[in-house]
Amino acid sequence: MKTIGVIGSGIMGSGIAQVCATAGFKVWLYDVAQEQLKKAHASVQSSLEKLASKGKLTTAQRDQAIRNLNITTQFSDLKESDFCIEAATEKKELKKKIFKNLDSLVKAEVILASNTSSIPITEIAAATKRPDKIIGMHFMNPVPLMECVEIIRAKTTSDATHKTTLELTKKLGKTPVTVKDAPGFVINRILAPMLNEAVNCLEEGLATKEDIDLAMKIGCNFPMGPLSLADFVGLDTCLYILEVMGRKPSELLKKMVAEGKLGRKTGEGFYKYGI
Repeated sequence: MKTIGVIGSGIMGSGIAQVCATAGFKVWLYDVAQEQLKKAHASVQSSLEKLASKGKLTTAQRDQAIRNLNITTQFSDLKESDFCIEAATEKKELKKKIFKNLDSLVKAEVILASNTSSIPITEIAAATKRPDKIIGMHFMNPVPLMECVEIIRAKTTSDATHKTTLELTKKLGKTPVTVKDAPGFVINRILAPMLNEAVNCLEEGLATKEDIDLAMKIGCNFPMGPLSLADFVGLDTCLYILEVMGRKPSELLKKMVAEGKLGRKTGEGFYKYGI
């Protein structure tokens, strides 16, 4: 395996591309938007510079990772990929379309993975003619720093596909955790309802947002309060995961998403941020 294709250059896609490039793979990072790709490339370079300045990468490793990263708006450039990781917007029909197109583009033996945080992998696999080679790789944000990757096996995922994906995850310096294909998988099945309950506490006036976050930080030893974390994840993403899981989202959460207050990425969520 020499070349990895990454589809989607948002926060997750660019982070995945970075760790793949750092691990020595040639990377094709694809997106439909040229400006987003340029932004992603600059973000990866900045992140690599910071890691090098802190001694976590050598200058040679930094430079090689930058050389390994290629950006493109041409879907056909993914053709040479030996493994593909999709990290597009969390919309089921979009992901199924991407997988169908990848299926007809790349070599028959290539594994296609999705970074989805909640969409059933079995449904995505059904859009292809290689359901045995479809798997989930749910990276955590920020990808370069977070160790865990949920590996989600669809009902059709073969043992060989699972083994290859585990090996790749370890080569990327991550720790794989294998889970079954069920709504929310493991992390979001536990995390999303907890974040939603924190929003309910705020909506009911049990405490201020600052005190809710502080209570969970010093009372449960969380590195980040739940409302701050919801802003970090994206309130629209939180809402979508709850809906996929069939959980009732907070009315306040729905209101904020409708108002476009999605957290850090829009500059305002439960807190305000400079963009």
